Amino acid sequence: MKLSFSPASPFARKVRIAAIELGLIDKIEFTPASVAPGTANEDYSKITPLKKLPVLITNDGDVILDSYVIVEYLNEIAGGALIPGYGPARWKAKTNHSLLNGMLDSMLLCRYEKMVRPQGLQWQAWSDDHWNRAWTGMARFENMPEVLNGPFDISQIGLVCVLGYADFRFADCGWRKAYPKLDAFHQKMLQRPSVKISVPPAA
Repeated sequence: MKLSFSPASPFARKVRIAAIELGLIDKIEFTPASVAPGTANEDYSKITPLKKLPVLITNDGDVILDSYVIVEYLNEIAGGALIPGYGPARWKAKTNHSLLNGMLDSMLLCRYEKMVRPQGLQWQAWSDDHWNRAWTGMARFENMPEVLNGPFDISQIGLVCVLGYADFRFADCGWRKAYPKLDAFHQKMLQRPSVKISVPPAA
């Protein structure tokens, strides 16, 4: 299998963590890819018109888009337990992940607004609104012991990626002080090899 990725992408990190946990990391060839707003990448657009990372190309040549769908595919072929198979636990995990993915989307848009959009065209209220979505999302997970203390699954992986991206791109945002339970959770997760190995390189 081949996975397009960037070491800086929290979405690609999610898949890397899952692949390590599921024992599939050695079965995946990691192919660096560069995508950025306003920058053409015609070769990558032929793989996915959305130009998003990551993308998995299976051994059969099928293209699988979206980090969650990729993790679900890997979990299935490995017979893993990162995503509950049925019942209320499955829908809760999927809902948690949707929230976490939305938080990452908002954080990425804040990053683009500050670093990519030309000076004079930036919309501070828009950026503040997106940051508030991520920040209040953290507040919700601060008070979700069933996630912080539960089994290692897609919810915990997604939360690790949110907090890691906050450290990586918004190092002075103060999330550790604001959310001590999330800080304790993150420190505990960093003891897992899959989490520690996949930490983004220094910005």
